[in-house]
Formats: sequence, C-alpha cells, structure tokens
Amino acid sequence: MKFVTSFIYSPNSTLTLMTTSTLPLTPPLRLESKPSGSNPRLQGSPPLYLRLLPRCSSLRELKQIHTPPLHLESKPSGSNPRLQGSPPLSLLLLPRCSSLRELKQIHATVVKAQLQHDAATLTKLITGCARNPFSTMEYAQLLFNEIAQPDLVLFNTMFKGYARTHRPIRAVSLFGDMLTLGVLPDDYTFPSLLKACTNAKALEEGKRVHCLVVKLGLQQNIYICPTLINLYAECGDINAARRLFDEMGTRCVVSYNAMITGYAKSSRPNEALTLFRELQARDLKPTDVTMLSVLSSCALLGALELGKWVHEYIKKHGFDKYVKVNTALIDMYAKCGCLEDAICIFEKMGSRDTQAWSAMIVAYAIYGQGNRAISLFEKMIREGIRPDNITFLGLLYACSHNGLVKEGRRYFCSMRNQYGLAPSVKHYGCMVDLLGRAGLLDEAYEFIEGLPIKPTAILWRTLLSACSVHGNAVMGKLVTKRIFELEDSHGGDYVILSNMCAVDGQWEDVNDIRKLMRDRGVTKVPGCSSIEVDNVVHEFFAGDGTHPQSVELHLMLDELVKQLKLVGYVPKTSLVFHPDMTEEMKEVSLRYHSEKLAIAFGLINTPPGTTIRVVKNLRVCADCHSASKLISMIFNREIILRDLNRFHHFKGGSCSCGEYW
Repeated sequence: MKFVTSFIYSPNSTLTLMTTSTLPLTPPLRLESKPSGSNPRLQGSPPLYLRLLPRCSSLRELKQIHTPPLHLESKPSGSNPRLQGSPPLSLLLLPRCSSLRELKQIHATVVKAQLQHDAATLTKLITGCARNPFSTMEYAQLLFNEIAQPDLVLFNTMFKGYARTHRPIRAVSLFGDMLTLGVLPDDYTFPSLLKACTNAKALEEGKRVHCLVVKLGLQQNIYICPTLINLYAECGDINAARRLFDEMGTRCVVSYNAMITGYAKSSRPNEALTLFRELQARDLKPTDVTMLSVLSSCALLGALELGKWVHEYIKKHGFDKYVKVNTALIDMYAKCGCLEDAICIFEKMGSRDTQAWSAMIVAYAIYGQGNRAISLFEKMIREGIRPDNITFLGLLYACSHNGLVKEGRRYFCSMRNQYGLAPSVKHYGCMVDLLGRAGLLDEAYEFIEGLPIKPTAILWRTLLSACSVHGNAVMGKLVTKRIFELEDSHGGDYVILSNMCAVDGQWEDVNDIRKLMRDRGVTKVPGCSSIEVDNVVHEFFAGDGTHPQSVELHLMLDELVKQLKLVGYVPKTSLVFHPDMTEEMKEVSLRYHSEKLAIAFGLINTPPGTTIRVVKNLRVCADCHSASKLISMIFNREIILRDLNRFHHFKGGSCSCGEYW
C-alpha cells in the first residue's frame, strides 16, 4: 500500500512521465469531432486539466495543457510511436478528483494513451476511486476486473475503499476471492478488512478474520490489534474487546482510544475515564479521538467538574482547534446542566459544521427551549449549512417537548420533500412522542400503523408512555399487547401498564400483570440518581441505606418534608400502587426516592447558593418534581435535574418544563 502511494506522489517519477508525454489532456467530452458550441452544456466549462497549471515546471508542460482539442483529432496517437504507452499527465489530477464524472474524464485520457490494460495505470485509477469510495467503488470494481492477475497491493486498496462505503461487507467477499487466487494477506490487509466487518456489524465474519490473524501470528501487530478491539466493542462484545486489550504486549494510544471509545459507546463511562487516567500515567499523549470519548463519558455521568477539567486540558494541549472536539464540548456542557457554557462554546467557534449546529439545536431541545432551537435552525439555513438527520432529530425533539405540533409536522415533512433525507426510526419515534404528549393518542396509533417500516417495540413503548401520562388504560392495554408481540422482557412496560390499571382501580389486572412479570422472570430497573461533589460521583437508589451518609440523609429528608408541607407540599401518595400500604407508609416510600436523596446530599455537602445538579436514569416522578420546585424556593438554590428524557431546571419554585413533560 505504501509503495503504491509513494509511486503516485513521487515528484521525480511524475516529472519524468510528464516530460515524455505529448498528448493534450482535453477531457473526453471535448475530443469529439463536433464543435463544443453544439452542446450548450460545454460552453464556458473549464476543462479539468486546467487544474494542472500550478504544477507546471517547464514550457513544454505548459504547451501540453494549452494544446487545442483539435490537435488530437488531426493526428492519431498511433502515428507517433513515442506516444504509445506514455502515462497521460492527467493522472496527476487523481488526488483532486471530487466526482465520478471527473474520474471518468481522466480514464478517457488513459484510453487515448492506449493504457487501458496497463496494470500500473489501472492501479492508480483504482487508488483514486478508493479516496472517494461512496460514489466510485462500483467503477473501481469494473477497473479491477480488467486486471488479470491483481496483486496484494491492489487487493488492499480495494479493501480500504470498500470499508468506507455503505456496503462494506463486499470487502469480505473480495477477500475470499483473493485467497482463492492464492494471494496471501499481510499486516496491511487486516486493518481495512476488520474495519469493513466493524462498519457492517458483521461480528461472525470478523471472528473468522480474527482466527486467520492468530494463525498468521499477527495478533500483537500494533495496527491490527486496535482494529480487533474496535470490532468487538462496536459489535457489542465489550468484554471480548477488553480481553484483547489486556493481552496486548505494548499498548499504544490507538489501542487505548479503541478501548476508551468502546466503553463510552457501551455506556460504561467510569471504565472509560479510568483508562484515560491510565493512558496519562503511562506518559502516552492522547489525541483528539481520545478527547471525544472522554467528553462523551463526562456527559454520560453528568460530571461537570471533571468535564471542566477536561476542557482546560483540551485548551492547554491545543485540541480546541478541532471542530469535532468543540462540538463534543457543546454536548458535554449541555448534558451536564450548563446550557450557557454550551452556548458560549458554540458562539466562539471560528467555523461550524452541520454537527456543531445540530449539537446546539439538540441542547436547546433537551432544555425545553423549542423556540430557540427553531430560531437557530432557521439561522443555520440562512448561512447555507445543510441540515442532516441529527439536526431534524433535535428539531422534532424541541417541538415534542414544547407542544409545537404544527411545527413538528411541517419539519417532519420537509425532511424528505425539501432536503431529501429519509426519516429513521428515531424520527418516527419523535413524531409519536409529539402526538402522544399533545394527547393525540389515536392519531399517534394510526401513525405507527401506517409507517413504511415494521414498527419497533420502542415506537409502541413511546405511545405507551403517552397513554400513561393521559391516563388512557384502554389504549395502554392495546399498545402493551403490540409490544409483547415483539419483546416481553422489558420491566418498564409491565410497571406502566400495572400503574395505569391501579389508577383505574383495576386491582385484579394489577395482580395478573405482576404475576406475569414473576412468571417471565422480568425485573424492574431500579431508579438511580447521581450527583457530583468534589469530583466524586455519588449514586443513590430509592430507600438507599448503603451510602456512608445514609442516616444523615434520611434525617435531613424527614425535616425537609416538614418544611415543604408548611409551604403547600402534599405527597402524591396516589403514585404508590400498593393497596395494602397505609397513607403514612406511602409517604415514607416517596420521601426516600433517589432524586430526593441526591438533592439532600447536595444540600448538605455544598456551600449555600451552589447549583445542585442531579442525573436520573429514569423519568423523574411527579412527587419529586413538585418537591424539587419547593426546595429550590426554600433554600434559594437552582436545581438542575436531568432525567431519561430532558432537563428540568428548578428555580424560585418553578420549573423550566412549564409542566409540559
């Protein structure tokens, strides 16, 4: 692979080829006998080879470019034996090709030079295709098929190209053809091949490639091992990835990046951050890729103080020059409850790509600031930035959490009609959520039924949540039945349906649902809330008695509830669905919810006036929501609570959600 690349770019060899070629480099469309004026599309269209002007180093080369098109017509190339077999000057343009049409123009000059069957020239063309494979790999395959005996370098080039396309699995089938021809792989073959398996989520094929790597004794190769780690991590087997990482003799920053990224994507941020500290302890220098995963881990934990330290580290080491790192900073600050800091990062960015705009739109959306998200989108369009699928996810999310049904419908339709973007299941989920939150349950049901894809359990689950909010147990039962047809192991579905039946007094149904859970071995995911104090993240579960300060926290909440009742707090005991429990027992159950424990911990362990930031793994309960509003007023504290769906910013006795959540 390196040899081919060096050959293409070598100035000495290229100049030698240039000085022996006397063919004018007129593009194929200009080599016809018809004058260009007969085709209005060609008039005023500068030929591709004019891009070579900055590369000219002699008068001879300049004359080659200046030669008019008809010069080639007047004398066939066969009349000059010196011209046959001379690589055309246009091959120098391959690195600058930006479309298949331009690549075909260069290929036409190769045909004119009678080199269409020359393996070295075709290899250069195929390498050019591999640089921009999304539109040119089909063409590369046609060129590849013209070579009778492709060598290993050419196969490696094809693997690299296919690994970056929408159909990376083709690299695996081509690898089988290579082995059939008796061409043996080397250490340059496997990174691209494993990347193709990773992108295709083809774990079984990847395992077979892994076996061959072991047979050839390349499992410790510094280029192959990180791609193996990435394969298992991306395909969901993070434990296998870690075993490979631990077995490495010498770990480089690339292997650390693969493992840290794998942990971050697997929602295991603590392990990711532990490895980041280990990387630093080994005096390895992190890269921008490292920082992206570290910031993602901070965002998952809601660890603001750690995130701020990472931000300072980024500035100190110059990583803030990368647009993607700044975009990750926007996401981190937004998810850690600092919207203003996210806005500050966005406004200071020298250049912003689609991802940066989208991150800011999503940030406004999760804070319930739908109008600001829409305004930013309109500004993005005015500045000529083309939106992508993530942009529209943010927009639809913003509309959903602000009751902007009309606007949400309009943006959903514009995705395909105006921007040519196909909605994904996530966009459909946002539309179901939009309609469901607005109480349009029947329309949401019909929307799911009419989708061009098979509805997933998540789509039905979104509607089930809306049924719970609006107390529609009849539709809730119907939706639950559709969910169980697809998946019956999610404990939250049983709990929501059971609670809806309990509200309606259908205790027989409640008992049946709970028995069904036991029979199927389904368990409820426990609510967990975390808070960061002095760079340490503390986790709490409902009724938690394991924390070192548990006794103090329980006493604090006992006194706190008394104060809350004086300003109008009434425990929502109707949320506790156990008929055999007394009202007092239900109050106690609500009092020690994980959100309240985390907030109490913040009140005890932070100075007065400090903002309290809490992260919960599930939707915040209605009782904790009303209590948090009053706590923010009594203690004059801002409380920022991030739950499964959005942020709640409590201040002065009110919440940013406006009770629309």
